[in-house]
Amino acid sequence: MGIAGWAIAFCGIATVIHLVSILIAARRCRRPRGQMSAPLPPVSLIIPVCGIEKFTATTLAASFAIAHPNYEILFCVARGDDPVVPLVRGLIARHAGLHARLLIGDSHVSANPKLNNVVKGWEAARHRWIVIADCNALLPPDALRRLLGRWRHDTGLVCSMPIGARPAGFWADVECAFLNTLQARYQYGSEAVGSGFAQGKVMLFDRDLVGPVGGIQALAAETAEDAATTKLIRELGRHVHLVDRPFEQPLGERTAGAVWSRQLRWARLRRISFPLVFLPEIMVGSALPGVALALAAWHLNVDIAGAVGLLLVTWFGAEAGMAVLLGWHFPARMLLALLVRDLVLPVLFVAAWSGRDFVWRGHAMRATPAAGPPAQHPATQEA
Repeated sequence: MGIAGWAIAFCGIATVIHLVSILIAARRCRRPRGQMSAPLPPVSLIIPVCGIEKFTATTLAASFAIAHPNYEILFCVARGDDPVVPLVRGLIARHAGLHARLLIGDSHVSANPKLNNVVKGWEAARHRWIVIADCNALLPPDALRRLLGRWRHDTGLVCSMPIGARPAGFWADVECAFLNTLQARYQYGSEAVGSGFAQGKVMLFDRDLVGPVGGIQALAAETAEDAATTKLIRELGRHVHLVDRPFEQPLGERTAGAVWSRQLRWARLRRISFPLVFLPEIMVGSALPGVALALAAWHLNVDIAGAVGLLLVTWFGAEAGMAVLLGWHFPARMLLALLVRDLVLPVLFVAAWSGRDFVWRGHAMRATPAAGPPAQHPATQEA
């Protein structure tokens, strides 16, 4: 084949992968595949907290409204003077009928502040089944049932990626474009081919499974705890499975810098932890297929704008259909957000290879395959 032939073939293959991944994700998110039958086992829900954002009160309050017969909530905070402490204490006081505790202290087991914060919760948890959920995840009333319902004989972890919701402003729309119809879609596609990977937003563990191989401290093997979890589960010969109908993350306002910083952090962590898997990400999005199709149209003396326009209508129309079908945020302006996202993706890929440094919640960090000082366990306070 000539240049035009190869370019059309590449564009066609990319488009098929794009459409198939949308079909997989839409099927998985539209209806539940299974529910764990009663009696449901008791669960320890660990929520690391740090600072207060716009929706913090809403997401933390939702953890007290979960419909589960027996669960405890363990809020973990590194410092007693964190502004979120009074909020957590107030919620615990207003829900005295639920077993909820606030644990204060920091265990320096890794370079990851979140993992250091979570350790005390893991050690204090009373139950075999443990869910670690970020404080900005909005857990629905049936969250624990849905997580437990995805556990199979070959499962090592069940998790939910975040679905962006309640955005305010264009750059929050762009973050929705990254989270929803791109990243969530490819996670379901990876799971479908047996290569599911952990997402640290909400994770369900079986302590009896991971305890003998190091438990929570084994996740210090990588800068990102979800990357370490993925490798640990695969070493155990198990699979990472995803919850049906993933849980929302309310976004509020976002700036261009905040969206870029977050996506760069995740890209650099993926590049360090899974370099061979990260390489194909250069082909994600419509930018390269669009360039290939434009090149083919030029060689064949075909209308370039018409050809590229048809490609974008196909790609973005399929994403729009998926989002509307699933009830995800997708006003008409999201089409522009999808275009901006796809133009950013190649730049993001190059930037991921240009360094290891990133900032997470005010902490300057460096992505490394193995990080963290030896375990130290200062006293934990309960409040």
